Amino acid sequence: MLLINRICASFVTLRIISNYSTKSLLSPPPPSTSFHPPTVPNSKPILNPLYSFLPETQNPKNLVNLICSALKQPNFQTKLLSNQLQDLIPHLGTQEISRVLLRCQCESQSSLIFFNWVKNDLGIKPNSHNYCIIVNILVWSKNFVQGMKLLSELIHLESDNGEKVDIFQGLVSCSEDCNWDPVVFDMLIKGYVKDGLIKEGYRVFRKMVKLGFVPHVLAFNCLLNGLSKANCIDKCWELYREMWRIGINPNTCTFNIFTHVLCKDRSVDKVNEFLEKMEEEGFVPDLVTYNTLIGSYCRSCRLDDAFYLYKIMYRRGVVPDLFTYTSLVNGLCKSGKLKEAHEIFHRMVDRGLTPDIVSYNSLIHGYCREGKMKESRLLIHEMIGKGICPDNFTCQVLVAGYVKVGSWQSCLNMVVELKSFGVPISCDIYKYLIISLSQENRPFAAVKLLDRMLEDGHVLDDEIYDKLIKSFCDNYHVEEALLYKREMLERSFKPCLAIYQNLISCLCSSGRCLEAEVLMQEMVIYDLKPDYNICRALVSAFCKAKNSDKAELLLFSLAMKYQLYDTDSYNTLLKSRSEHSSITELMELQDKMLKLGFAPNGLTCKYVLQGLQNAVIKDNCDVEVCSQ
Repeated sequence: MLLINRICASFVTLRIISNYSTKSLLSPPPPSTSFHPPTVPNSKPILNPLYSFLPETQNPKNLVNLICSALKQPNFQTKLLSNQLQDLIPHLGTQEISRVLLRCQCESQSSLIFFNWVKNDLGIKPNSHNYCIIVNILVWSKNFVQGMKLLSELIHLESDNGEKVDIFQGLVSCSEDCNWDPVVFDMLIKGYVKDGLIKEGYRVFRKMVKLGFVPHVLAFNCLLNGLSKANCIDKCWELYREMWRIGINPNTCTFNIFTHVLCKDRSVDKVNEFLEKMEEEGFVPDLVTYNTLIGSYCRSCRLDDAFYLYKIMYRRGVVPDLFTYTSLVNGLCKSGKLKEAHEIFHRMVDRGLTPDIVSYNSLIHGYCREGKMKESRLLIHEMIGKGICPDNFTCQVLVAGYVKVGSWQSCLNMVVELKSFGVPISCDIYKYLIISLSQENRPFAAVKLLDRMLEDGHVLDDEIYDKLIKSFCDNYHVEEALLYKREMLERSFKPCLAIYQNLISCLCSSGRCLEAEVLMQEMVIYDLKPDYNICRALVSAFCKAKNSDKAELLLFSLAMKYQLYDTDSYNTLLKSRSEHSSITELMELQDKMLKLGFAPNGLTCKYVLQGLQNAVIKDNCDVEVCSQ
């Protein structure tokens, strides 16, 4: 009865407050009095007193308590919790997420379930602080797999204003409130390097050292390897000095990475000094170390040093592998020592190693470079006989070798033979061959290969058409050139200026000036403007056809429309006119050209004088004829 009276009193009080508020809003303000109610600066808003009368599952103040209690239940189900807290989920924000995670941090699995429920089922986007808390909790409980997964998500997370989050500082700040393990910083370095963010990983390393943390050698190796692959050689040597200063204990992998850095830095002369330092620390060079050095020596054509290490390997009980022999074969081939390379190749086989595609490619490339295609062909057959399918590099090397020695027929036969063995011929190889045949003025052979290319399902490009049309034009096969120009347009390729230059020049050379002029007008459709070569070809062709009036109109049109002032074309016109025009006509032409903007040169003056001289001689002859 007492509880009912209290509830009734509360409702009466609320009704009075409500009536008073409504009245105060609708009625004019009361007259001023001397009494002023006290004001409380920075006062917090008073919570709705009705919260205390709401059911527990509808009270926002109890949201964190309800979730934490549910997480501690043995048969906890997120779906059931979603139904129970349906009215309260809109009140679940990032602050509440952090509070739940901190309360349940000793139960890392429950914390992870809650975090995934919020992120995946409820669709709430946790902020960087939420991520930092859950990552610290998981890493502290040795759940490194899930911790690394969420850390990778955090790396890609951006703040609300679009800036990258300072994850390191976030992890440090969370350590004040939750359990944590410094290994999380090592994981952060690995996460950055894995995503290719090498500079960010390096910054985390510097921040760790500044706070007094020593990274684990595995994280150090990961960062070092990332810097090496990114060619940040200076940073690698900074890490080398820092390694000894802060007391990171290197392992064999560390020294192998530094050996690779030495080779990339082209500081091969420092290798002996570095190896001595390595042995002083108790590390013996292994197969990776020797392979790195031998590969570097072979790429630098220092074969004596490479073979010295090759002999040292046997003395120290390190057995060379396939990579070792392939590096030696490649180095010998680059130096033109094919006989020695083949001997090393056979030695590799005799010692029980099976050559792979890289080994064969190294030897084939060496023979092709020297133009010894017969030996290359035998190696191809040997490869295929052992079940090793030639790859695209093998085919490219072979084709380039045949083209170099000019054995076109053998090259095309090899392509057909490779196809019969089931070796795919790439689009790049077809394109290289078609362009090479076109440049060798063998357009019809190029067309046959073009048909094979289409049969294999490859797509043509505009460069192939450009070279093919040029080849036809250079050999005065203008009909075929026009045919492939039409085909090019049908395939929705936009012709380039060079194609029109070649076609117009070829048509003009064949005396087909009007067709050439039509092509020039067609260029406008494709936003192409005539150039000096097109202007000279057309003017010269019209003058040669004794149609100097048409040449003059064309010259005027190109100058007015495209501001194309070609003095060579002007001189060609003058030379043609000087043979039969009168003095008046020549001087009028000269005035027109000067007003239009043409700049005469020495050759112009020569043709004008020659024309004047011809006109004077012609007039004298006419006078003599009349007097007779």
